[in-house]
Amino acid sequence: MPDAVIAATGLYTPPHSLSNEELVETFNAYVARFNAGNAEAIGAGQIEALIPSSAEFIEKASGIRSRFVVDKTGLVDPELMRPNIPERSNEALSVLAEMAVDAADDALARWGKPASHIDAVICAASNMQRAYPAMAIEIQNALGIEGFAFDMNVACSSATFGLKAAHDFIVSGSADAVLVVNPEICSGHLNFRDRDSHFIFGDVATAIIVERADRALTGWDIIGTRLKTQFSNNIRNNFGFLNRAAPEGAGAKDKLFVQEGRKVFREVVPMVAEMIIEHAADLGLDPTGLKRLWLHQANINMNEMIGRRVLGREPAPGENVIILDEYANTSSAGSIIAFHKANDDFAPGETGLICSFGAGYSAGTVFVRKR
Repeated sequence: MPDAVIAATGLYTPPHSLSNEELVETFNAYVARFNAGNAEAIGAGQIEALIPSSAEFIEKASGIRSRFVVDKTGLVDPELMRPNIPERSNEALSVLAEMAVDAADDALARWGKPASHIDAVICAASNMQRAYPAMAIEIQNALGIEGFAFDMNVACSSATFGLKAAHDFIVSGSADAVLVVNPEICSGHLNFRDRDSHFIFGDVATAIIVERADRALTGWDIIGTRLKTQFSNNIRNNFGFLNRAAPEGAGAKDKLFVQEGRKVFREVVPMVAEMIIEHAADLGLDPTGLKRLWLHQANINMNEMIGRRVLGREPAPGENVIILDEYANTSSAGSIIAFHKANDDFAPGETGLICSFGAGYSAGTVFVRKR
């Protein structure tokens, strides 16, 4: 039975960076206009005045300082406050597929083998551009890959679920090499008029190539994968094709990202920490001896608490990788960005953990060892 290896990763970063200060300036202009236009109703107690935001509030609450976005013009316009992404024709490569192909090209260059050596493509992401045809098949076609392709969505855990699926295809003999892509335009489903969440997300795309161990020139042995789901409404997005069947609710806020942040923190942190520790024990690993954690980049306070519980101490600099200060929460791609950017110093035999957690609730753990 062949073992599976993460042979290469790739990253596509959009060209536009949006700082907290720029985001706050736009949000506060909207707040001032809203409060002024509703002064009478606010004074009568009929509606509540909106509260301005601040760059300091955002960084303290989340650890985020900036984010990359596909479009910046619409996000700094107080009249619009959404990305401005023109629709493309059916004959043109779609926006998400284009991002995924760019990330895949980066991974293929690092792999050193042609795309024709890939047998399957999995597009694992939170934010799919359409219901069908599958994004993965469009990406497969753009890269000139034969075999099969499919989409999967497990929210912020999509990448680790995709890694698990790719691993299992390799181990079962169904494929010799699998490409997993995670294109995320999270700005498209974010309510930029909501003070509690307008700063959370950014846009990006990542790619992972999983290969048979006996064919891999280098990389990371996948020594254990585990998935977990537990239903919760505390992170939700109700946008979907049935919205047009109930047009009276088409403009509701729950058609965008909504969450009960405090509940998510209280429930997800212990669930994920316990899952990591139990999975490590089942693999015969000491979690306190892991060289590095590449966690989902949701919130710095969540990541720091999970890191302390898993390692049994305050993580040393570089042990618990944080990239959300620059990228913000990029949903499924966050842990892969962290892994992609912070693994060059590993020696053969050293072990780390790629871990996701998010809506569902969903969580995935992938323990890897440098070859």
